[in-house]
Amino acid sequence: METLMHYLSTGTMFAVVLVLLAGLWVMLRGKSPNLSQKLMRWRVGLQFAAVVLLVVYAYVQHL
Repeated sequence: METLMHYLSTGTMFAVVLVLLAGLWVMLRGKSPNLSQKLMRWRVGLQFAAVVLLVVYAYVQHL
């Protein structure tokens, strides 16, 4: 369980970084403001998921 939580939390953090970079790239190019906003909303959701997974991971480690 601990290994699974480690990989899930790490993967979620990488997903946050990738979506952040994609959103910034679209925003800097100035092509589609709607796509940039959608990517930033995805980033916020992924950040929430990453924080929840990190809290669960910390809880599992201290059992």
